[in-house]
Amino acid sequence: MPPLSIIVITLNEAERIGNLLNDLAQQSFRDFEVIVVDSNSEDATCAIAMRHADKFQQLRVERMTSRGVCLGRNTGAALAHHEHLLFLDADVRLSSDFLEKAMRHIDTKQLQTAGAYLSPKGLPKRYAFGYKLFNAGIYLTQYIFPTAVGACLFSTKTIHNSINGFDATVTLCEDCDYVNRANRHTTFRMLPVAFTFDPRRLKQDGILKTGWKYLYANTHRLFIGEIRNQKIRYEFGHYKSK
Repeated sequence: MPPLSIIVITLNEAERIGNLLNDLAQQSFRDFEVIVVDSNSEDATCAIAMRHADKFQQLRVERMTSRGVCLGRNTGAALAHHEHLLFLDADVRLSSDFLEKAMRHIDTKQLQTAGAYLSPKGLPKRYAFGYKLFNAGIYLTQYIFPTAVGACLFSTKTIHNSINGFDATVTLCEDCDYVNRANRHTTFRMLPVAFTFDPRRLKQDGILKTGWKYLYANTHRLFIGEIRNQKIRYEFGHYKSK
């Protein structure tokens, strides 16, 4: 299986970055580097990340002076040493065999862009239902109008560079825009793997409000075009501390 560059974007993720790095350190697949790209956090995110450096073949923490989801992912991709890329958010949790299963499938199917499902395991029923509904949606749309979760997204440097990376003018669903543009050059598919994703967005913003926002956003994307210039407001790192 090919080596992998893992790009983790962070902004004030001191409470969570250690958990993700511990998960990565316990992976059965070991041929990867980790690049943490921080959007100038005001907490100890970078310091905590560096404490895990001895657990990896290579871990780099890149602290930017500007902030942005797309900027962080594109910065990480430019720093990556390997062809295969994995973009992660800091609040993701992975089982120890996640990378092995994903990379084996990518290698076997010769995929260049691929997504993973949200795991509802351990969540309250109201959140689990939302995750299952979303999974059904991204499974069906992969064949006609791909959508994806940028919190866990596989790509390659070749595809990333050919589409000029993530479009920073897209301020909501930039991950879906990315895989749609990539799908013009290669086939995007969902992998038979799932990751755990912190439901803090649902807890903070509410299930109905969050669901309506993304339903409206994707309807807008399908019939009008991508969401640009904060037409639907979404701020990177807007989560409140516990």
